[in-house]
Amino acid sequence: MTEFSNETRAAAEESAAAPASGPIRIGTRGSQLAVTQTTWAAEQIAAAAGRPFEIVRVTTHGDVSRASLSSLGGQGVFATELREALLAGECELVVHSLKDLPTAKAPGMELAAFPEREDRRDALCSAGGANGLGLMELPAGAKVGTGSPRRVAELKAIRPDLDIHDLRGNVDSRLGRVTSGELDAVILACAGLERLGRTDAITERLDLDRFPTAPGQGCLGIETRDGETAIAATIDNRNSRLEVLCERQVLRTLDAGCSAPLGVNCHVNGTTIECVASVFSLDGTRRIDARGSRELSADEAAFAEAEALGAELARELLSEGAGTLL
Repeated sequence: MTEFSNETRAAAEESAAAPASGPIRIGTRGSQLAVTQTTWAAEQIAAAAGRPFEIVRVTTHGDVSRASLSSLGGQGVFATELREALLAGECELVVHSLKDLPTAKAPGMELAAFPEREDRRDALCSAGGANGLGLMELPAGAKVGTGSPRRVAELKAIRPDLDIHDLRGNVDSRLGRVTSGELDAVILACAGLERLGRTDAITERLDLDRFPTAPGQGCLGIETRDGETAIAATIDNRNSRLEVLCERQVLRTLDAGCSAPLGVNCHVNGTTIECVASVFSLDGTRRIDARGSRELSADEAAFAEAEALGAELARELLSEGAGTLL
């Protein structure tokens, strides 16, 4: 869990005591995708609050390092500096891509909102975009880029004959490695491509049965200081919250990092919540699944019930030997 200095805590207390006036300062990473999705959230929040907003760009360790995400460990590499800025009073809230956010609660902070979720699937982007070759059409030895151990494991499970390359950089630079001919295809999140208006690059949206995605993928997480959640809660979506609480509880109970070869997909259908969790070996030769569902209460108890389902599935995975794969 991230530790913060007494000076940082004092700044947060001073900021919390200040009257709400002027623009709402909203922290984000500086990438095009992060700024785009933060601006969307900021517009919704500012409209509900009747106040203007200001985007505060923060550079994180994950943005500066060129090491692979798997070597960085995933836990907090895109979140720590944002949280420090929030607690120091440099902004009133921060916007995260939820799949990059550790499951442990940061001291003095709270996840105040989970906006309506975008498409949670992964996208194969090959040369030619919509007219390109799909996953099963790529020739043996085709070069496919991804920086995610989960995606690597899933690709190896379906297409062990592919030549998989580590991938870092923003969306444009990743897609550029396909258009330049350096790679035959890359795997990216559908949600990010949609937010950037780059759906033209999508060749195939990979089905969730074969390619379950990261806990929280497609959803944003709006984090505030404790006791200051009201301003962000205006864009909270109940179904999104139920789904991602369940998915993140699987991750938490497994004590796995954000880069673990774990796919979890949860859906709320009326009063029923359904979830499938899968753990892969890094070489794609093993897969362990757990699935379950339950009826949800109509009140706030539903959120604890969703988390209980996630914990139950994680324990089932562990009983089947998932701990040896993580």
